[in-house]
Amino acid sequence: MKEFIRKYEIWIFLVFGPFFNAFFVLARSQKLIHPFVYNHGRFCVLLLFLIILVNYTRGIEGVKNIFKPMLNWRVHIKWYIFGLLFAFSIGIITQMIRGFIDGKELTEMITIRFNIPFRGVIVLLLWAFLGEVVWVSYCIRELSKHVKPFYASQIVGVSWTLWFIPIVILGEGVLPGIPIIPLAIFMLGIAGMCMVVYGNSRSGVCVLLLQFMVNISLNILLLSPTRGGIPTFTTYAIVYFIVMLIFMYFMNPIRKMRPALTQKH
Repeated sequence: MKEFIRKYEIWIFLVFGPFFNAFFVLARSQKLIHPFVYNHGRFCVLLLFLIILVNYTRGIEGVKNIFKPMLNWRVHIKWYIFGLLFAFSIGIITQMIRGFIDGKELTEMITIRFNIPFRGVIVLLLWAFLGEVVWVSYCIRELSKHVKPFYASQIVGVSWTLWFIPIVILGEGVLPGIPIIPLAIFMLGIAGMCMVVYGNSRSGVCVLLLQFMVNISLNILLLSPTRGGIPTFTTYAIVYFIVMLIFMYFMNPIRKMRPALTQKH
């Protein structure tokens, strides 16, 4: 049994991670879980399941390896700048596209409102950290040993979407009003960009910064469904995905990920 689980470890996690989260969200919908526990616990439950699974198959060294990319911070400064600016830039482009569609003047197209409290910024950073460790440092890195990086990122994007769907349906602890199809497109784009950044920098810190700025940009640029409208969020998701494809084509990480692709379990 252990050898079977070890062989299909990544696939087991990608299937059962969203499955366990659905039960956790169901428990919250029945008021069995406190809101604070739910908001942070859904990420912790996912990480805990991962740690238990990897500890069973590979021991404590395998668990340590999950966090290894977070220790690689000595990378070219361009990746830090890229992580800071990418999501924000895509958000600006989205606002301009929506402005042209809606017939706005150029001066009215870009709206920035930084009204996130400091505590909210810390929470978004924490969520980005937990998400990076699970979906990128582990899932994308491990899956890249079995399939090409692009396909690995898109498979992870599907599982990531499935994990989010019960949360979106409940409508608590997430930006309200997110439609499922645009969410799926968005998550595929996010997973793809995480692959591009990690594949070229091998740094979990840079991916963390990228993800953190996605969360910040959704709020301060009024891109969320409730603040910017569903058409704006949908446009953001589509533009993010298309730009990801462009970066994936011109900065395909397959060469730099080749050692991982040939690495034995």
